[in-house]
Amino acid sequence: MKINTLKIKPFSIAPLAFMVVMGCTFRADKQQEAFKPNILILMSDNHSWNHLGCYGDPVLKTPVIDNLAKEGIRFTNAYCSAPSCAPARAAMLAGQDFFRLEEAANLWGSFPDKFSVYTDLLETAGYLVGHEGKGWGPGDYESGGWERNPAGNKYYSFEEFYNEKDRGQPFCYWFSSRDPHRPFKSNGWKDFGTDIEKIEVPPYLPDHPDVKKDIGDYYAEIQTFDRDVGSYLQLLKEMGELERTLIIVCSDNGWQMPRGLANLYDFGTRIPLIVSMPSKFKGGRVVEDFVNLNDFAPTFLDLAGVKIPEEMNARSFLNILQSEKEGIVDESRDFVVTGRERHAFARKNGPGYGARAIRTKDFLYIRNYDYESWPAGDPPLYGDIDAHMLHYPCATKMYVLKNKDKEGVEEIFELGFGMRPEEELYDLRNDPFQMNNIAYSKEYEDEVKILSDKLSEYLRANQDPRELGEEMKWLGAKYFAGKDFYPRPSEEARNELNLEEEYSYIE
Repeated sequence: MKINTLKIKPFSIAPLAFMVVMGCTFRADKQQEAFKPNILILMSDNHSWNHLGCYGDPVLKTPVIDNLAKEGIRFTNAYCSAPSCAPARAAMLAGQDFFRLEEAANLWGSFPDKFSVYTDLLETAGYLVGHEGKGWGPGDYESGGWERNPAGNKYYSFEEFYNEKDRGQPFCYWFSSRDPHRPFKSNGWKDFGTDIEKIEVPPYLPDHPDVKKDIGDYYAEIQTFDRDVGSYLQLLKEMGELERTLIIVCSDNGWQMPRGLANLYDFGTRIPLIVSMPSKFKGGRVVEDFVNLNDFAPTFLDLAGVKIPEEMNARSFLNILQSEKEGIVDESRDFVVTGRERHAFARKNGPGYGARAIRTKDFLYIRNYDYESWPAGDPPLYGDIDAHMLHYPCATKMYVLKNKDKEGVEEIFELGFGMRPEEELYDLRNDPFQMNNIAYSKEYEDEVKILSDKLSEYLRANQDPRELGEEMKWLGAKYFAGKDFYPRPSEEARNELNLEEEYSYIE
């Protein structure tokens, strides 16, 4: 029997064409699914959000970062979980509030390996992962059960890291700069031709030439960091990886000044954050949503198509990156919660200073659990401020301590070094520098209750042991920098402040 091929042909081509089209679509979907962007984190150390040209600083010259902000997305309400290096970095890696991480809530502590970190998860998903500089720390990761720093394998240059990459393999690299961590290079401001007189000293610090020069030296370190950012961008370009790399510029916490580092005021917790990948996400945007370093972990996993572990209570902000909007993109991101436990070994036998805060657009509310202790550390060293043992130069702290009884400095000393009440509230519309505590003002009692309840609700929902009455494993946890048990101030500090040669913080 003869088959009429002319009649069969139209019917045979249709399913074939359908299969080809579907196959192409399937492959396209697979290719899209398979696209895993590189991730490059360029992090400064102890750097407040407002100290970059693109954030409005009139003196700082940071052309590389400023240009990156024009091409990318600049966040104006980015924060760290805790204003202290190790807990802020642990929270970033684990995608969780620092108070959920047991001993990792402290500086110079350990980091239990029971917690998942995005670096391991990305590595399992095929990424080459590495870090340069501090990574997680300071602390002792081996005591927590890790065989390597939780930030991944350590490298001494981006080139060394890149040479290990397989062809087509995505990477996640974290450059953790030392700048602008103290000690600063003395007179570093001169290297950049900084006009000291133009430096605007915030009102919570003394407006004095010594302080201006100190800030100028801090600025010089930031400008060095800006150059480093430029060198990484150039390397990406030379390697042909620029367009497929998500570039992040940020810091770990605020600057190393009184009311900065180790404090829950904006100057300790608010950080610069610029995210750029113009080939994938619309740039030239300024976003006001509240985000946290903790949000990096779920965002990176989201980008890479990796399942986000349930224990990560932070939130991916991929939706913000993918949006073309600016200003307020995700209306649910209208506050951020921060906190602190032990920073330096700054009190007898090493207890920390427990506090939590909630920051909204208009208010900052702080709850001090240990309000009967010295928030800045025991006098006369006040070790949670700046050079904690007064063992290296710290001109601003020294100036305040030398002049603490003088008119114009006395109030500044009390704000930065003195005891604090159980509750603090600042109306940021009238008090952007957070100097006038209105928590006990009848006019604001409703606001105090609203924010206190909202903070408590968040802490309970996210299992903060302080609110649940559970074991706080950070209390009494080992401190791995033994030299701090017996502080030895520098000769200059001893002479100018009439200090002893050595103190004992162990009873």
